[in-house]
Amino acid sequence: MTEIPGDRLGQGSPGTPATGRGPGRGGDFSRRDDDHPSAGWGATRSVGRVIAAAREPLAAPHAILKMNQLKLAPGKDGFDCPGCAWPDDRNGLHLDVCENGIKHVTWEMTRKKVDGAFFAQHTVTELNGWNDFDLENQGRLTEPLSYDPETDRYVPISWDDAYALVGDALRGLDGPDEAAFYTSGRLSNEATFLYQLWVREFGTNNMPDCSNMCHEASGRALIAAIGTGKGTCDLDDWESADLLILMAVNAASNAPRMLTSLAAAARRGAEIVHVNPLIEAASKRTIVPHDFASMATMRATKTGTMNVQPRIGGDLALLRGLAKVVLEQNAVDQEFIEAHTDAYDAYRKLVDDTEWDDIVHQSGVAEEIIRDLAGRYIASRRTIIAWCLGLTQQEHSVDTMREIVNLLLLRGNIGRLGAGPSPIRGHSNVQGNRTCGVNHHPTEEWLAKHDAATGIVSPRAHGLGTVATIEAMAAGTVKVFVSLGGNFALAAPDTAATFAALRNTDLTVQVSTKLNRSHLVHGRRALILPCLGRTEKDVRATGEQGVTVEDSMSYVHLSYGKRKPASPLLRSESAILCGMARATLPASATPWELYAEDYDRIRDVMARALTGFEDFNRRAREPFGFRLAQPARERVWLTASGKAEFNPAPMPDVVPPAGRLMLSTVRSHDQWNTTIYSDNDRYRGIKNLRTLLFMNREDMAERGLGEFDLIDITSHARDGSTRTVWGYRAVGYDTPRGSVTGYMPELNVLCALTDNSPQSDQPLTKHLIVEVTASAPAP
Repeated sequence: MTEIPGDRLGQGSPGTPATGRGPGRGGDFSRRDDDHPSAGWGATRSVGRVIAAAREPLAAPHAILKMNQLKLAPGKDGFDCPGCAWPDDRNGLHLDVCENGIKHVTWEMTRKKVDGAFFAQHTVTELNGWNDFDLENQGRLTEPLSYDPETDRYVPISWDDAYALVGDALRGLDGPDEAAFYTSGRLSNEATFLYQLWVREFGTNNMPDCSNMCHEASGRALIAAIGTGKGTCDLDDWESADLLILMAVNAASNAPRMLTSLAAAARRGAEIVHVNPLIEAASKRTIVPHDFASMATMRATKTGTMNVQPRIGGDLALLRGLAKVVLEQNAVDQEFIEAHTDAYDAYRKLVDDTEWDDIVHQSGVAEEIIRDLAGRYIASRRTIIAWCLGLTQQEHSVDTMREIVNLLLLRGNIGRLGAGPSPIRGHSNVQGNRTCGVNHHPTEEWLAKHDAATGIVSPRAHGLGTVATIEAMAAGTVKVFVSLGGNFALAAPDTAATFAALRNTDLTVQVSTKLNRSHLVHGRRALILPCLGRTEKDVRATGEQGVTVEDSMSYVHLSYGKRKPASPLLRSESAILCGMARATLPASATPWELYAEDYDRIRDVMARALTGFEDFNRRAREPFGFRLAQPARERVWLTASGKAEFNPAPMPDVVPPAGRLMLSTVRSHDQWNTTIYSDNDRYRGIKNLRTLLFMNREDMAERGLGEFDLIDITSHARDGSTRTVWGYRAVGYDTPRGSVTGYMPELNVLCALTDNSPQSDQPLTKHLIVEVTASAPAP
């Protein structure tokens, strides 16, 4: 176990190599330039090691065969992967799995247990000195626990007493806005609906969620542009597109099952363009593991036909350049523009007035490359543009996504087969969380329908998002923090400030499956409430229960766990929420107990409260479930003008000041969100190292740096403050000059709370100005 305090893991000390949040088992670190295909035998070997480590040689393969197999009525033949939100195959694919999903499931299926006996041997102070891999590797949480400040240990508590503690704390506040209720993307639709119902009946809209840190910008941009906060595409569109433009998407790690779609697109002759500062393995070729012939012959399939490398933050300028070529060549769909769009003339003038020198300077991409890509776009009859967090976690993120829509509108690429915007959501059901009500800025239309169905009166004032919640906890105005899933302490920006804010609360409540840093960075009182995982059977008084999730392409389907729960003391998320709600609202007319025992009752209310969920119970049990309507897909624009809106936004200056660089944080391949499985990053050739910075070799030479030299990284926040990590290592990589990349959550410490986008309120973890210097000797 590492002896470095958990607060400082990843930050290091002057003159000393930094320690990351992974296993930290030692061994020589290295980087190999290995141009191997994504997935294939490398993924297979990686999965084998994970299954062996979980010590589940029979149960793990059985679970793999059931993952994402949801097609047979009544929907009990499989469970939805708790990993990414990529849609499930609907064409009979029997192994619709990926390396990350299998890791996620087997990590959850471990036989290791964390209970009162474990905490009797370890204080919280001691555990805070462990690294984050070792914390999660202790296994599943198996009984409710309460923090005892006198012994600095968690001790067992009954469920009833835990609920009473939550209820007493919330009722004892001066007002409901002194509490905040966070969720990650793991909640089912039913649990999400219960969560927001409890919170709104309590009287607040303080519902920060992981969307505030990932795709908030996408939702805001799409609502403004086309009247819906979701993408319009489904897998049928991906199978019909002539051109796929993937912006800031690392498919092999973000959504590995996407590789199947990319390989199929390449085989039918579609163009696949990857726009990313880093050249990633997924942009070249793959061997899809369930393609047994390709696996046997080691035959790889292309997953890209062109790579374009803008500077970090240069995506909007690149898109503006593409639009300029389309307009220069009069390649617009004039009939579509006249019938379905607004503000076209203002946008056209803006593009006409933009100089090529400015486009090239801001994008970091040569004019001839932009013209090459524009030619492919003009030649395509059907184009999809997809994107991920590399675009959303930037200062001008909403304008960038709206520029994507601008480009699509120019050629009528919304509302027809094989075309449209397609945001790639990360966590399973993060989209469903927002659909089902976890939203700190709900509309009056949504609230009115919800209140009529539930019989409550929701608060109308907007609540706090993630960054505002951290600031409120630090100021003492939010005193109770409840978290459903995730690892808030590590996922949030400005690690030191987030830790201090959480410790300033009166009570923190974590509903979780495994031990993580957020259980150790807690309020003056704290609860750990262990819940069932997606893979486990959920049996209530009325029988076995299924839950629904919504994938990133708006399909809703039932999922039934298959495995015996890790402990008889575990309860479902829905049951835990109902218990806390009743303890908080003892006189509530809401039938919490009935909801906890039969999820069909929850779905009956959701059918009345949520547009698109009509006849929910029947439709959820249909083969593959159902797809929520996307009005813009039918060219119905729910905007103020009744048309799709062009956005004539100015092109921002994203070039870093002289001597400074622009930093983006990413995950390693052997990592899922804040869960780190190893210190390796197979696709980028890294072994035994997480505290690194991928740099352009000319930028390294300019600073007198060689491969693996120790460096210090200092961020310069917009409020003038600085933050530094020490003892990282410079690693040469194919990335544009001025752009550097390192791993989260270690580098989250560099993102000040004030460094958030005024357009989306998202932290700028993909858009930080930094200074890199050779490490000074230890003092």
